[in-house]
Amino acid sequence: MKSILTVFSFFYFIKFAWAQAEYHTINVGGLGDTTREYYLYVPNEVDLNTPLIFVFHGYSGSASGIMSYSGLNDLAEEHNFIACYPQGTIDDDGYAFWNVGYSFHDNVDVDDVEFIRALSVHIIQKYRLTDYNIFSTGMSNGGDMSYLLACQLSDVIRAIAPVAGCMMEWIFDTCNPEYPRSVFEIHGTDDNVTWWEGDYDNSGGWGTYIGVMPTFSFWANENSCTTFKSNTLPDLDQSDGSYIISDKYSGGIGGNEVWLYKVINGGHDWPGAYGNMDINSSEEVVNFFDLFKVSSSIGDTDFDGQSNITDLLDIVDQVIDQDAYSVISDINQDGTVNGSDMFQLALSIIGY
Repeated sequence: MKSILTVFSFFYFIKFAWAQAEYHTINVGGLGDTTREYYLYVPNEVDLNTPLIFVFHGYSGSASGIMSYSGLNDLAEEHNFIACYPQGTIDDDGYAFWNVGYSFHDNVDVDDVEFIRALSVHIIQKYRLTDYNIFSTGMSNGGDMSYLLACQLSDVIRAIAPVAGCMMEWIFDTCNPEYPRSVFEIHGTDDNVTWWEGDYDNSGGWGTYIGVMPTFSFWANENSCTTFKSNTLPDLDQSDGSYIISDKYSGGIGGNEVWLYKVINGGHDWPGAYGNMDINSSEEVVNFFDLFKVSSSIGDTDFDGQSNITDLLDIVDQVIDQDAYSVISDINQDGTVNGSDMFQLALSIIGY
């Protein structure tokens, strides 16, 4: 019995080949639109600790569109993560969107937060991933969606990286995450869609939303960050008429950090794909997420590198509280966490 954990841990070092960049649908019960769509890119090698990154398109955009211009599928192979591109629903004007509370969506009841919760559970169970490495990025409306997830789904999302996104005022006012999360915003100071200064009287028609700097400060305070550094990045492409100032807060709760790339004179862009060309936003985002990736093995529920009585008690609590399935706690890898897993972990701890 002593070798049980070793055997199951070894299982996760075996490399699996999965189909790549595939279109999927998922039926999410109880939502206004029960059949939802998404694209999924799975790298050639997947293990227990492979991260899952959600990538959200902008208003009127598409999952396939942001998959194309972001180039994240190529990075998925290099950095070993699964990229998921959900598709928004269609509003009365015929445009795809994420329901973050725009003023012209007052009559919309689509619950995109619960859609992402259900989708994350589906993917981590299908590919047997830890649920500690789930991240979110997105462009414009997709960035707004990432902020909403950081506020309302912090038990699932570990860090976010919005590009040209904002916090709607209602999200800002009600944001009280269960867990403070790291945030990285990339935003042009001359953005003519999601204004740098925010829009506090809805003159732009999207609804009221918070400026970039107050949002940056909010997350730095939320994470109790202690250190601030600022520097100007190399202006590698002077023909684009913009340059980037990097502001970074660090020393936050649990090692969390809050970053802002101020694209001076930049517009409503995904730098590296269009607009500013001094950076590759996708690479910057993935490198940011890599800072907060955690690694574990079967039975090590607290990520301290060993399986002991603390992990056993954690699994006992999960069984009693009927928590959501966690592959790390499923010692015998039968798809459920129950008394059998507690028994096998206990035997392993005492040396059988």
